Amino acid sequence: MGGRARTRPLAGRLSERPAVAPRGDRPLLVRAATERDLAAVHAIEVAAFSDPWSRGSFASLLRDPRVLFAVAESDDLTGVIGYVVAWFVVDEAEVANVAVAPGARGRGVGARLLDEALDVARERGVTAVYLEVRDSNAAARALYESRGFEQVGRRRRYYRRPVEDALVMRRELGPDGPPADRG
Repeated sequence: MGGRARTRPLAGRLSERPAVAPRGDRPLLVRAATERDLAAVHAIEVAAFSDPWSRGSFASLLRDPRVLFAVAESDDLTGVIGYVVAWFVVDEAEVANVAVAPGARGRGVGARLLDEALDVARERGVTAVYLEVRDSNAAARALYESRGFEQVGRRRRYYRRPVEDALVMRRELGPDGPPADRG
């Protein structure tokens, strides 16, 4: 870990930056999460994960300068349809959670949120991004692999409901490379 962590808040950095979703879907708005988003984020969390975080866990992330906590909204006024949480420590990052509402899956929302986390990581001088994924989660693994993540380890019996191994994946971010892949 040779880099130096920046501690400026991430909320101001996102500034409600619009982006077009893949596959010609409606544009997405990715912005910093706020307290008004917590109910929607928690509902997505409960739908997506068998061992969900509490609403309080998300609330504790809102003002932490070491955390990216961003949400995605579509312009059709359906509200929050996905979120990403990532931690930054010196020159490494961990994508802790990426989740998309069941009705919005398959539209590139998860990819857009992951790309945002990779963009922020690069801006913060991160050289390696890590994450864990269920061994059986083929869709998530395919997304992560499409963004250059490679398996570097296995955590036996990491998940509790149901008990399952986690694959540890890493993506190296070179200092002079392009921003997150969009393909």
